Amino acid sequence: MSGEAMRAVVVHGAGDLRVETVPGPAADADRVLVDIAYGGICGSDLHYVKTGANGVYRIREPLVLGHEVVGTVAHVGERVADAPPVGTPVALHPASPAPGPGDAEGRGLHLLAEGRYFGSAAAMPHTQGAFAERISVRPEQLRAIPEGLPLELAVLAEPLAVSLHGVDRARDRIAGARVLVAGSGPIGCLAIAALRARGAREIVASDIAAFPLGVAARVGADAVIDLTAEAVPAGSFDVVVECSGVLPSFVAAIDSVRAGGTIVQLGILPSGDLAAPLSKIISREITLHGSQRFENEIGEALEILAAYPGLRHVVTSVVPLEDAEAAFAEAADSSRSSKVVLRIGA
Repeated sequence: MSGEAMRAVVVHGAGDLRVETVPGPAADADRVLVDIAYGGICGSDLHYVKTGANGVYRIREPLVLGHEVVGTVAHVGERVADAPPVGTPVALHPASPAPGPGDAEGRGLHLLAEGRYFGSAAAMPHTQGAFAERISVRPEQLRAIPEGLPLELAVLAEPLAVSLHGVDRARDRIAGARVLVAGSGPIGCLAIAALRARGAREIVASDIAAFPLGVAARVGADAVIDLTAEAVPAGSFDVVVECSGVLPSFVAAIDSVRAGGTIVQLGILPSGDLAAPLSKIISREITLHGSQRFENEIGEALEILAAYPGLRHVVTSVVPLEDAEAAFAEAADSSRSSKVVLRIGA
């Protein structure tokens, strides 16, 4: 399919999502071609479709969406020295980090706007995403999938890496801790797995909807709190991992954590000035960690997915590429879905 036309999921603006034919990637000598099998729909993808923007990054040209993808190696360029052979199942690291001050190359996670990420309108021209039948990547973006791990479960590697990175912002506080996961969407449910891997003593998940709470229980939460019927006890958690990205949940986290405790803000809060009782963070000596994407945790995420097959419950629907519009509508409705996955080429 190198250089040939292929199908891709393209957003042209708010409410304008299409499955259309686009040119396929060329077989460059220093790149690897990957046939994409599955792609998970992320909140950022949903924002681009709903509003034409993700935070401050607005669509200015057609954008292929998708950054949570797995597939198989289809072609290795002749100048690539170290890459898995053709036919190897792989997950993809979606980032191309920007160099920091004084660096010749990007290394690890860089929180600079110049960095590139699959399916992002942050730069112009946009960084095209991976909801396409074939893409071209740098060999260092490849992560071989452990033997026996199905591709439809391995597709969770990128969001699990995000959760791992967030949990590890407070890693020295997790072992033996009582932890509240506030927001039980896909990132929250995967944070439960990350917390379990880091030795949390007790994990409680909260949400305002029954469906995500059911998923949280199936993936390993010790208890769940339905916020429509029950309040979170004040000061009762050593750590709160806030995963919903809504301001009232962040404010509630400040009251839910004990004095001297820790909050990890894993959910992406709205941009702009926000009103929150920050004086309580000072008077109660609460540690607050922000978290953005991930560094190189995707390899460990694959190992965790192979070790915890119960995480399959996070994937609540697998939808063919041609039905992308219906898949996005389902993914936007947390009352009936957790992670919705596109079947692109499997």
